[in-house]
Amino acid sequence: MHAVHAAAGLSPVDEATSLPAWLYTDPEFFEVEKEEVFRPSWQVVCHLSDVPEPGDYHTFDFIGEMIVVVRGEDGVVRAFHNVCRHRAARIVDGPAGNCGHRLNCPYHAWSYDLTGRLAGVPQRKTFGDLDVDTHGLVPVELEVFFGFIFVRLKSGGPSVAEMMRTYAPELEPYRFEELKALGRVTLRPRHLNWKNIGDNYSDSLHIAVAHPGLTRLFGRGYGIESTEWVDKMWGALRDTPSSNPSERAYQHFLPDVAHLPPERKRFWTYFKIWPNVAFDIYPDQVDFMQWIPISATESVIREIAYVLPDDRREMKVTRYLNWRINRQVNKEDTDLIYRVQAGMQTSAYTLGPLGETEVCLRHFSRKMRRLIPEARLRRAPAPGWSRHREGLADAAE
Repeated sequence: MHAVHAAAGLSPVDEATSLPAWLYTDPEFFEVEKEEVFRPSWQVVCHLSDVPEPGDYHTFDFIGEMIVVVRGEDGVVRAFHNVCRHRAARIVDGPAGNCGHRLNCPYHAWSYDLTGRLAGVPQRKTFGDLDVDTHGLVPVELEVFFGFIFVRLKSGGPSVAEMMRTYAPELEPYRFEELKALGRVTLRPRHLNWKNIGDNYSDSLHIAVAHPGLTRLFGRGYGIESTEWVDKMWGALRDTPSSNPSERAYQHFLPDVAHLPPERKRFWTYFKIWPNVAFDIYPDQVDFMQWIPISATESVIREIAYVLPDDRREMKVTRYLNWRINRQVNKEDTDLIYRVQAGMQTSAYTLGPLGETEVCLRHFSRKMRRLIPEARLRRAPAPGWSRHREGLADAAE
């Protein structure tokens, strides 16, 4: 027996193996993840174009917290906990809407202006010397990056701009700030651990095996790299017509996008921002996707596409074909991840080796093990281990 210290370096085995299976099913580890991984992480809510007018809002529920993003009458977009300071009632409902000049609680009619300040209290005199200034909505940290609105529950660590600094020049030509939503946010519940979804997103070796459509489109030219906070994957469309009708039509109808440089006109790029936000960037549209953790074995995939205004028939057809192609890819991925989740719950699997080319999976595993030292344990410790994390975690040899 030996002990694991938070400051200890990783062993050679830890550097070259996947995370152990118990991390994908253990409720206690999931509770630790919520504090160590998710509360300090940036989460995308919507785009500035989704809240164009004063009073426009979008809500976002995440790891037990309720958040609302609202544009003020001064044009500034702010984020708050969507919780009344009187009796904790949710204030606004639904994914989006317009609240007018105030956020009004439906329980006792306390109201807040669009800066979060407490503005109205029925029967005000009965509350004695209530300090209005200290009973406003609780703010949430917000950052706008290339037009997309991000929030995080716990401050500290790099901004989104700092995380994506290396890749900002690649994003510039796409005119992110001018994007508009194509349709509505889609929520897809999955009986999967969030890490399995993210692992699959950054896994390059399965592309040639399990995604024949992407292989027909990209050939063997699928690239992958990993930086401290971001995984990047990419592929250039081949000129050889695909044997699949939808893919062949996409290749044919994809029109020229004048504002993109030549090397990006037929180029697909995927970015995964730590820990669970992804942007799929195509010549014809930009999608974001999040795998939101619900429990140790449940997640919700949240996604929506954004586009630049373009009335060309070819572009409309291309966007529809993009949807068809990626629905098939998503179906293939879902089948694969359920196979893995089922295997994680058996006694046969503990952890597996990672090849040298699996750079994203290696980096994710290292990051998790350094952030949560118990992730280095091959087997789950005895129940209740998370209550003693300030000490040492016993590890089996």
